[in-house]
Amino acid sequence: MSTLAELLPHSAGAGAVRVWLKSSAYTRRLLLGSEQADPWESAAGYLAYFVQAHGLLRPDVAVVEVGELIDAWCVRDGGLAARLGNRRRPATALRKLLESEAPKAVLAEVVTAVLSHLRGQTPLVLSMPSPRAWLLHANRMAGGTDDEIDADTVEDAAMYVADLIRSVSAFPVAGLLLEEQRDDRALEAAHIDRYRSVLNVAGHYRWSTVLRLPQSIRMAPETFDGLAAVIGDADPGQTAFGRDDSAAFALGVSVAPLAPNQFHFVEIDPRQQPEAVLEHLARLRARTT
Repeated sequence: MSTLAELLPHSAGAGAVRVWLKSSAYTRRLLLGSEQADPWESAAGYLAYFVQAHGLLRPDVAVVEVGELIDAWCVRDGGLAARLGNRRRPATALRKLLESEAPKAVLAEVVTAVLSHLRGQTPLVLSMPSPRAWLLHANRMAGGTDDEIDADTVEDAAMYVADLIRSVSAFPVAGLLLEEQRDDRALEAAHIDRYRSVLNVAGHYRWSTVLRLPQSIRMAPETFDGLAAVIGDADPGQTAFGRDDSAAFALGVSVAPLAPNQFHFVEIDPRQQPEAVLEHLARLRARTT
């Protein structure tokens, strides 16, 4: 099985991945009736949804949204606050969100089913919030504030995320996508440096790691050492780069040609009409051939 890094474009221009889609909210609205719909109650139910979504969009990268699975399970289990009691430290909130075995078992069943369906024809990526993003998310679920979070707390969060990754380590996954929160203006290079335990665990299993940055964030190229690719607004110039063309895609406007080391990244607006999505996808793919 090829790693994700081997399938991404590089300076010589090779790479099977040219259009990467984030489409969960869109396909849930289209196929399940609401972008808040929950396809995660069972592996069989998820696979039925996944097969339809994958057949509709035929993406270069198959994506399982792990963060959505965890959140859906947490809601069905009564919410995070009920399990925290009086413990409200940010790292504790994330540990409680990720420690249960039940959603990990569902994730393993989902990954097994999806890999069987894909039969090695499309790389499978596990998408999840970055350690900092997941920490912010869990802390807000617990009623905390963002100013309680520092770089050391992010390092604790990375260890909990690494433990979650180990629960599916036996599967031939191509890589991980770590997503920062879209509006995180306080993200620093020091936070990303604290993700090292996640990168180390992924590397041990030969999984490539990709990081999606918040909008309009710029950082020095060395910040991204150890990553297979970065997704964002500005190419850091040191690795494969996913150019976030989501806004242009939603408007149906043309985008600039890709550089040899680049691929398109599109988060499909769930409000877009199916005909427009397929038309814009066809146009985008025609520019990469």
